[in-house]
Amino acid sequence: MLMKRITLFFLVCVFSGLILASCFKDPDFSFTPQISFNSISKTVRIDQFSGARKDSIIVAINFQDGDGDLGLNAEEIGKNAKAGDFNYIVKPFRKVKGKFTEFKPNETFSGFFPRLKQDEKLAPLEGKLSYRIEIETAFWPQIRDTVNFEIFIKDRAGNTSNVITSDPIIINVK
Repeated sequence: MLMKRITLFFLVCVFSGLILASCFKDPDFSFTPQISFNSISKTVRIDQFSGARKDSIIVAINFQDGDGDLGLNAEEIGKNAKAGDFNYIVKPFRKVKGKFTEFKPNETFSGFFPRLKQDEKLAPLEGKLSYRIEIETAFWPQIRDTVNFEIFIKDRAGNTSNVITSDPIIINVK
């Protein structure tokens, strides 16, 4: 009798699980990545090799992609690095006379982010992506400079996301 109850309970649990699992559908995201601003933060560090002071800025964005083909593996990064074809594109702006103006840094702030899922199965993907921007402030032209960034990402198929603007952040605080 006890064995029948345990078996019946087990079968009810299995069928309930199957019914509940069938209620959940994959989200219907566009195959073109969509991003939104999440947060921006900064830490100050000393470079271990040069001894130079750096502002290390972390920009976090939320993302959604319908086929989940975001990020590159090491081989893809190597190939795209030669061509300067980044998958995380950053355009920096400085606040000058109350207005944000684009500027060209000595080195690009754009770069690469790794594959966000390891399998090749195309499936919707969403989450948060954090990206580090290193700014060496030793020769930065302005103390307590306010900057922000325009950002977009690209998937492996070459689709580009919408462009977002980060909140402003103050750098080069002595």
